Amino acid sequence: MTKTHFPSHPMLLGFDRLERLVEQTARAGTDGYPPFDIEATGQNRFRITLALAGFREEDLSITIEKRQLLVRGQQRENDKDNRIFLHRGIAARQFQRAFALAEGVDVASATLENGLLHIDLMRNEPEETVQTIPITRN
Repeated sequence: MTKTHFPSHPMLLGFDRLERLVEQTARAGTDGYPPFDIEATGQNRFRITLALAGFREEDLSITIEKRQLLVRGQQRENDKDNRIFLHRGIAARQFQRAFALAEGVDVASATLENGLLHIDLMRNEPEETVQTIPITRN
């Protein structure tokens, strides 16, 4: 398999970080677990919702590393629990799901309710500034 490269045009200066971001996103968990939705909840506001049946708050961690939002989960087994399953269809495995965040996108909050983890994101619009560059003689 050949690796595709981000277009290298002489007018695209300093976009190597974008190429790394595209590569990270392509490598991020492709097994489909846990299922998730991404929705726009307003102008510059987004919500990621992950379906996490059986997970508790203490089973989950949410971190941001190198502009990637990482959601990890691992259910802790109760040794005192002597249940015998005749069928076990609810996934209880550990997972890691990664989402690439653009510059200026921050996590506003995270809530867990009814087996759904909601992560609210907000994009801060940078102030538009005009910078004048002086020309000097040599």
